Amino acid sequence: VQLQASGGGLVQAGGSLRLACAASGHAFRSYTVGWFRQAPGKEREFVASINWGGGTYYLDSVKGRVTILRDKVKNTVYLQMNNLKPEDTAVYYCAAQLIGGSDKYHMPSAYTYWGQGTQVTVSS
Repeated sequence: VQLQASGGGLVQAGGSLRLACAASGHAFRSYTVGWFRQAPGKEREFVASINWGGGTYYLDSVKGRVTILRDKVKNTVYLQMNNLKPEDTAVYYCAAQLIGGSDKYHMPSAYTYWGQGTQVTVSS
């Protein structure tokens, strides 16, 4: 499985972006997919995840502003981000295939496949 993350960019505070994680391979449709972010000098942080059945989890600080969506026909998972804040600035990564248990959705080490990352910069 290969993942391609896209959709990042420069946006003013309060703006919106939609990130996309496009995958090769039909198996992707059954995987849990997570979005993570990493700001300079910080550890990679969980943002949101969606499982094969559509169940979702979110980082507390993005709840109400971020929605993770899955399009099984396009084999793509989206991260719709609204009301962006400067503290959302980071490189965003998508990851797929959660191993070791469904309760590990927030752990980067629990995912098998990773995309290359897309930069999101929010100006104040």
